Amino acid sequence: MTTFLSAVTADHFDTEVLQQHWIPLAADDADTAAVLRERLGIDFTAARRQVWESDNFLYFPVVACYQRGETIEYATIVFALGGEFLVTLQPSEHFVPFDKAVAKMRRSQELAGSAHGVMYALLWALNEASERVLHHAGDALEAMHEEVEQALELHDRSGTDIADLREAMSRLDATARIVARTRETQLQLARTARHLMADAGSGHGKLNDSIGLLLADIDGVKELAGVESEKARYLQQSMTTWLGARQNEVVRACTVVTAAFLPPTLIAGCYAMDLTGISEISWQLGFLVTTLLALLAAVIPLAYLRKKGLLR
Repeated sequence: MTTFLSAVTADHFDTEVLQQHWIPLAADDADTAAVLRERLGIDFTAARRQVWESDNFLYFPVVACYQRGETIEYATIVFALGGEFLVTLQPSEHFVPFDKAVAKMRRSQELAGSAHGVMYALLWALNEASERVLHHAGDALEAMHEEVEQALELHDRSGTDIADLREAMSRLDATARIVARTRETQLQLARTARHLMADAGSGHGKLNDSIGLLLADIDGVKELAGVESEKARYLQQSMTTWLGARQNEVVRACTVVTAAFLPPTLIAGCYAMDLTGISEISWQLGFLVTTLLALLAAVIPLAYLRKKGLLR
């Protein structure tokens, strides 16, 4: 239960004070969960998906978005806020975003003196993590925008295979999902911060001021997520429109080719067989073979275009 605090705190920081108010509970620590349930009445089962209130604790689930290396990861954190204790149900592995919270409490040690102060620091850290995720997504969108423009220019000039554009569209969709989930996180953070301010009451004047600033920061990150979402939507629409127009051109071209060559092929085949004077059965068999060959001649270009990525 205290391994996390021991791992991230530095010298000259009163971890004993912090541990008097914050209990980080690993998701797979069933033994500690049982002790907390027996001694404090904490039960996270009913608070996995919604705000919930028991006799002594308020429960707030937040799906956190954070960056680990070049990977965006998600984790559900459930806060159980009481008058004296804050318990957080969090991933079993070391949860990196909370390192920032501990560093903040190291700078402002009065935060570690109450459960509400600790929760404010943790929410602040999750908001910072969301902002970093959005900056990462924004950089990815800018890179994809340049990549798509270069690919379109190259394709228009030399007729290059557009399979790469479809792969870029897939990556763009993944980035758009990241932005959407971050917006969801910001909504949950804002809701939780408002409940925290209400529960802290007038007795935490300075802390309430800090929570008010945090709410403004959360809204700012939410607005940034909206901007990045619009960028992703614009790029998606541009690529979809271009690919759709390109596919329509190919379909029209194939239709013209098929309409131009299929009837002459059939007429020529029938005329040639009529001149041969072969029997009626052989004529019927020859007509069938000629028809199949004509259809094959029409299908082969379509199959080739599909293989090259020009048709879906």
